[in-house]
Amino acid sequence: MELAVILLQQVVIMLLYLCIGIMCHKTGLITDTSNKGISNLVLYVINPVLIFVSYQQEFSMKLLSGLGTTFALSTIGYVLFIIGAMLLVRGGDNASRATEIFSVIYSNCGFMGIPIAKVLFGNEGVFYITAFNTVFNILVWTHGVTLISGDKSQMNLKKIVTNPTIIATFIGFLFFVLKIQLPEMIYSACSTLSSSVAPLAMIVAGVIIAQTSILKAISKPRIYFVCLLKLLVFPVLCLWLFTLIPFEISEMAELATVLAFCCPTATMGTMFAVRYDKNAVYAAEIFAVTTILSVLTMPAVIFIQQAIF
Repeated sequence: MELAVILLQQVVIMLLYLCIGIMCHKTGLITDTSNKGISNLVLYVINPVLIFVSYQQEFSMKLLSGLGTTFALSTIGYVLFIIGAMLLVRGGDNASRATEIFSVIYSNCGFMGIPIAKVLFGNEGVFYITAFNTVFNILVWTHGVTLISGDKSQMNLKKIVTNPTIIATFIGFLFFVLKIQLPEMIYSACSTLSSSVAPLAMIVAGVIIAQTSILKAISKPRIYFVCLLKLLVFPVLCLWLFTLIPFEISEMAELATVLAFCCPTATMGTMFAVRYDKNAVYAAEIFAVTTILSVLTMPAVIFIQQAIF
């Protein structure tokens, strides 16, 4: 219960950052071009630094085991999300259905999951959520890009291996296993930089939301169906599925995985929709509504997790 309340407080703070982003766009302080620059800064610099710093911990088999557990839980969860979304999301034109399926499956684990894990659980939480992020990046650049584009040739393995978060995860893991610690001055600089990820990420999300019509979005019943599956049904099903696993699961590993799964839909959906000339407005509307509703649903899912665990 206490963790769910803390999460609610943090999500409300994230919502305030979101509002700042909306106001900055409405007043012209942040344009589409400058927002893209901030987005790239978060994705390709600050997030990787945060991930790398999270691995600057004293090596232990407990942490290594938890990392492997998170990777396994993330894989199991994604199988459930992919199969469930393909079966339950029906109707509409092909482009809209593909956008809805993508929105149900893929979460905003980079922009929201990592910052919230950092606030709630410190570097250990980020350490575990990097395993989820690795599975996310592998799937989003293979299954996800194919789903939106409708073209299997768009699968981009190069994008996976050259992704800064994957590189940061690999180097960080190497430092963790080899017990290599950064000099204090460099560690302090990296740690300070990484603390800016939450406000910047949510300001970027706020600018994206400012470009959509919220009133128009909340009048679409299908968006609520997508939100229900993405934010509540599948995360809770994952929790139930995890209880069937016949070995002991680290609570932190489970929390990190569930937290990442119940985040709002990924911004990648909007980016892919723009790139492949799909319904980018609809993708942005789903992103906006899931982000707003997650203020209530994320604490609810974590409360259920705490009750079950």
